[in-house]
Amino acid sequence: MPASISSLQQMAIFMTIVTGGSCSMMYYLMQKNFARSDYYRLAMDQLRTHESAMGSLGAPPLQAHSIRLTDRHNRVDKVSAKIKIPVSGTKSSGYLYTSSTKDTFLNKWCLQEAVLHLHNGQRIAVFETEKAEPGDMDFENPSTGASF
Repeated sequence: MPASISSLQQMAIFMTIVTGGSCSMMYYLMQKNFARSDYYRLAMDQLRTHESAMGSLGAPPLQAHSIRLTDRHNRVDKVSAKIKIPVSGTKSSGYLYTSSTKDTFLNKWCLQEAVLHLHNGQRIAVFETEKAEPGDMDFENPSTGASF
């Protein structure tokens, strides 16, 4: 027995809702996994303890927003992670660019560099290791396109 057009329409609407909900749930879970990761938490902890950066943001309260999963600055593999975390306070907002490596022997992430780039163009080095080489952070300034 052939299905009626109205039942096919209802099925299409139902499948659209289920697919949209599934995609939304997957995106939410991926964001949650980023926020739970050691390389993310290490960078945010360094930002929270850096008085100058917190003052420039007007924090506390410090807001960390969702990471754009399609941004080319967000690269994570088994031994390295470079992420761009959108942050804001009451006075300003910007991005925390971070670079971390994983010590495979200890199975532990180590923050290599964290730089806060505010939307007004101010750049604050939140954390740098002695081992960091110039050019390790190959991020672009969003307002000028210049690499830093």
